[in-house]
Amino acid sequence: MSEKQLASEILTGLQAAGFERGTARVSNDELHELQAENGDLNLFRTNFETEIGMSGILDQSRASLSINKIEKSVVGEAIDNLKLMALSGTPDPAFDIAGNQPAETFSAGPKQPDYELMYDRINEVEAHAKANYPILNLRSAGITYFKRQSAVLNTNGVEFQSVRGQYNVSVSFSSKQELATSSMMYTGFSSFDLDKPIHEYTNVDALFRQSTEQVLTEHLPGKFVGDMVIAPSCLPSFLGFLTARLGDAAMVSGTSVYKDKLGAEVASPLLNLHSQPVGGELCSGYWITGDGYKAENSVIVENGILKTYLLGIYGANKTGMNRAVNGGGCYVVAPGETSYEALIGQVENGILINRFSGGRPNDRGDFSGIAKNSYYVRDGKVQFPIKETTVSGNLIELLKSIQAISRECLNNGSSSYPWIRVGGITAS
Repeated sequence: MSEKQLASEILTGLQAAGFERGTARVSNDELHELQAENGDLNLFRTNFETEIGMSGILDQSRASLSINKIEKSVVGEAIDNLKLMALSGTPDPAFDIAGNQPAETFSAGPKQPDYELMYDRINEVEAHAKANYPILNLRSAGITYFKRQSAVLNTNGVEFQSVRGQYNVSVSFSSKQELATSSMMYTGFSSFDLDKPIHEYTNVDALFRQSTEQVLTEHLPGKFVGDMVIAPSCLPSFLGFLTARLGDAAMVSGTSVYKDKLGAEVASPLLNLHSQPVGGELCSGYWITGDGYKAENSVIVENGILKTYLLGIYGANKTGMNRAVNGGGCYVVAPGETSYEALIGQVENGILINRFSGGRPNDRGDFSGIAKNSYYVRDGKVQFPIKETTVSGNLIELLKSIQAISRECLNNGSSSYPWIRVGGITAS
């Protein structure tokens, strides 16, 4: 039975159970994973899994659940459980499903894995690390080919089918020289192909080199308030405060600091933030929103001005505002006009942060955490790797304090980010 056929049968079952509106999602996932640990290829596995998601609205009450078995008896029992959940739920007229849209089929990426190339790329990155960075310990290197074939149908006539295949690569590493060791670092990317060696994608090779430098770290000269250059891999730790407060949960509860900021300045005029799940430069996108609408690309922040919230059907109905054309993610920050060298060269006193470890900021945006795998910058030059250092500030003000954005960007398949320099950060 195809994904579409199974989803159609589920909808029939939902309607027979009395649901006025319903949605069914059926996905067949295929995973092929090759992994090496500490220089030894030790894992090769293949896994197939079916995932079924169903939701329904009954007397203005909504319920949803997921199962991973396709037997008729299991699906029937799930529909019965879904009805019990809906009957015990709290009615809300804001619950709804996607309206009718033209049926479409989407496809992207390779349809099957290239095992030999996966094997060669793993051996290649191991050999590269050993030959060029003798003190580097490549703890793990893995390549996963993942393909999802799915169908989304609802009782309003929505009918979307899709298939996407891609490679996901991950590496983790640290360095050791005599008794000195660097902090563990990791990185990864997604791609439709493996046309290049792993160390030539994104900034993998640069991170290998930095790891070997970071075996010998120094304390900051002292506590200071200065600049922070945020590396692309670290940028989600700071942009996430903004994007997390644009969705249904924060907007419906009224706790978002951005609840009345549509059309207002929320960041420096240098910042342009997009969500690009469709086409474009990212391979890890999506065609269908969680609510069942065909996804579109959007501008979230334009020249520092907030242009859209990330509301789904429920959030839009509850707040009386427009539904977003996508569900966020697949973020792209437009490059700036400053080279990376100039970005660093303009720092009088600050740090270059590659990894941030900290708790969740409070609702006012105050944050504090540890800068890891990072560097001290003084008088426009990177001075030395620093020991784990506390950095703190306010994320609302951080976005407004952006001083420069690099021309260079790193695209890891899921996002594309430049280096960004901000001011007013306390480092100690």
